[in-house]
Amino acid sequence: MTEGTHGGRRTRITARQRELRFDAGSLSLNLVATVGRRPSTPVERMGDIERLKSWCAGVGLTVRPEEDLERLLAALHELRACAYDVTAGYLRGRAPRSESVRLLNRLAAVSPPVPRLEVGADGLPAAAADTALSAPALLSSIARDLITLLSDPVRRQDLRACDAEVCRMIYLDSGQGRPRKWCSMQRCGNITKAARHRQQREAAAEA
Repeated sequence: MTEGTHGGRRTRITARQRELRFDAGSLSLNLVATVGRRPSTPVERMGDIERLKSWCAGVGLTVRPEEDLERLLAALHELRACAYDVTAGYLRGRAPRSESVRLLNRLAAVSPPVPRLEVGADGLPAAAADTALSAPALLSSIARDLITLLSDPVRRQDLRACDAEVCRMIYLDSGQGRPRKWCSMQRCGNITKAARHRQQREAAAEA
């Protein structure tokens, strides 16, 4: 466990807060979620090659073995910063930086592999023989996912930022039932409610 600062006070950064998240609702938002606790005390969740491999496995992407993973990691960090700028800007009602838009469009211009249906000896659909992506194709898939999301006037209305002050993860609400205030009831909702109840009890005791 390590510590950071928030509002002039020290805050604990636990192992759970360093865990990769795969529940943001889309491929590109799962990339944005590889930094936790924005903007108060940013926590890097994908800082090395092993974490990069774990993230790719978690989102169902495979990278070609000949790719330079160090360069890919740096490119993903750059894309992540732009994706956060664009999505956070939308939620806050401000325009994104022009360089963020240019990078997203440049990466998306690369055509990812066309999906192919493979049929086995029994005539039934089988797993594709090779689904590994080049680095440009992987980056394009993520950029296209974000552009498609933000270009859809219905889907982008479901973008949310977690209400928990030490989380603020950007996620896509399912749109089922009442709008969600937290990225996860188990992770942030219950913790936030418990903290508020504790503060209320302490305030009542002091009064």
